[in-house]
Amino acid sequence: MSERFYVTTPIYYVNAQPHIGHAYTTIVADVMNRFHKLLGYKTYFLTGTDEHGDKIVQAAQEAAMEPKAYADRISRLFRETWPKLNISNDYFIRTTDAKHVRVVQHILQKVYDAGDIYFSTYKGLYCIGCERFYTERELVDGKCPDHDREPVEREEANYFFRMSKYQDWLIEHIEANPDFIRPERYRNEVLAFLREPLEDLCISRPKERLSWGITLPFDERYVTYVWFDALINYVSAIDYPDGELFAEFWPAAQHTIAKDILKPHGIYWPTMIRSAGFTPYRHLNVHGYWKINEGKMSKSRGTVVAPLDLVPIYGLDAFRYFLLREMVFGLDANFSEDALIQRLNADLANDLGNLFSRTLAMTAKYFDGRIPPFGAEPEAPDRELRDQTRQTIEVYRAEIPRLGFHKALISIWETLNTANKYIDSVAPWTLAKEAGQRPRLQTVMRNLLEVNRTVAVLIAPFMPETAETMLARLSIPKKALDLRLDEDSRWGTLHEGVPVHKGEALFPRVETEKIAQLKQKGMPPKAGAAALKEAGMELISFEEFKKLDLRTGIVKHAEAVPKSRKLLKLIVDIGEERQVVAGIAQTHTAEEVVGKQVIIVANLQPAKLMGIESRGMVLAVSDGDRLSLVTTAEPVSPGLRVS
Repeated sequence: MSERFYVTTPIYYVNAQPHIGHAYTTIVADVMNRFHKLLGYKTYFLTGTDEHGDKIVQAAQEAAMEPKAYADRISRLFRETWPKLNISNDYFIRTTDAKHVRVVQHILQKVYDAGDIYFSTYKGLYCIGCERFYTERELVDGKCPDHDREPVEREEANYFFRMSKYQDWLIEHIEANPDFIRPERYRNEVLAFLREPLEDLCISRPKERLSWGITLPFDERYVTYVWFDALINYVSAIDYPDGELFAEFWPAAQHTIAKDILKPHGIYWPTMIRSAGFTPYRHLNVHGYWKINEGKMSKSRGTVVAPLDLVPIYGLDAFRYFLLREMVFGLDANFSEDALIQRLNADLANDLGNLFSRTLAMTAKYFDGRIPPFGAEPEAPDRELRDQTRQTIEVYRAEIPRLGFHKALISIWETLNTANKYIDSVAPWTLAKEAGQRPRLQTVMRNLLEVNRTVAVLIAPFMPETAETMLARLSIPKKALDLRLDEDSRWGTLHEGVPVHKGEALFPRVETEKIAQLKQKGMPPKAGAAALKEAGMELISFEEFKKLDLRTGIVKHAEAVPKSRKLLKLIVDIGEERQVVAGIAQTHTAEEVVGKQVIIVANLQPAKLMGIESRGMVLAVSDGDRLSLVTTAEPVSPGLRVS
């Protein structure tokens, strides 16, 4: 039986749309999931949305919607965003799912029956943004540390969870399992909090104030506190208590969160688990904030970065690479487009892209585009390159499980740099000219091809599309999720004689000025970095172009379309008479277009405009307020094909 790996993101609160913070957490979880699949583990990857509580009601009211309809809309945005970032989750949970509601009520009843829930009146400082009570010592200058505003004083009769009962147990568990919460700075933060007496947790809200939530199974007058509800998703999604998934994947859970929700995950959740009577999760992985201009992202300040605004401009894999390379997991990092462009140009275009292009170009030139066998015995530079590659694999294996994503990538780039230096050192172009050096040239090129294949496998969790492109050009048509590290990175196992395919550059360089110009014109590129090279226009193949049937024509008759200010009905001779409706009436009269030589798209699907059938399209160019009809330099016969 293979080992098990279960990774989760927080379930994202639906009071805001997906931003770069959400994207980073989810991509980290995706990389971890893909890495463990690469090792041969059986994995399960969970994400989803948190949909109950005061803030959702407020957000819904501001949007003039019912809470459920509002939650449906925002949850759908998250669900639709993740495939666009190549996220490989197995399940997307919502806290409004009936299955989740049943499990929350089951655990509430179990904890209540164990005597760990009681009824009491509490008066304290309540932050609406966090939806929880704060103690004085938790505040910073009298304000909530996350929302920078003073909490309101609130007194309510509610149900409480005896969290204090499990304080000593939790301290012992954290100290006995040093990597339970990681990095260490966050473990120490939780332990510091636990040095003070732990208060019990208010876990209900009266329905007379808040009805949008899960009803308590033992008192229908109350709904569940949003955190007691939300945290349970990690087991409701895998069919707690008796499901096969729960038996298979718990407690192999790795929760991945940002530091702002450390306390609920590091204190509330393990004590809830203890009370409910099952084993705690394996790791809580806590990362820092993405800052914009050295400040925390803020919707009110307009400094929230939307990931799907960046991906069409720079490419998905460049975006994923930047996030994992730029942030040291656990620390804050600063985001800027300039930094992204620098990484793209230096790391991806210069290092990775250049090595791959050079290798394939030389293989095409010296070996007719086919993978050569090893020739001469390896020399010192060959052994150095192979040893560096092996060392990178070991670093990679060690660093990703302990959240050293940037270190794993640094090691891969050390191999890329070694390979680029290897090319300059052994000079294949010189070997190709020298008599008797063919065997040596074979070994050199085979080494380079082996390195590129290994790098493609290693970057697969980070940049799956790029990995698949590289492997396909090496005639290895494998999907990133089907790769296995031991099998697919084994040195010397490329198939001799199979073709390689040069193709386009993996990462064309990006010019900052060109991007600024395109944005200024309202023309963001549509197809990533490759499209930037073509001034933001999406490329089509010659085969696609050939599908267009462009014909010369002469307008024989024209008349205005009744009740339309824009349309003229034309009869155009293209070797046969065609009726075409053209939107040119605001700049051309019917009289002046008769006799004009025009170009039409002759194989356009027929359409009805203002009830009149149009069987083609007249080509025109917009120049400010003027439309100029596309024509030929000299009169030609109607019906000629433009090519």
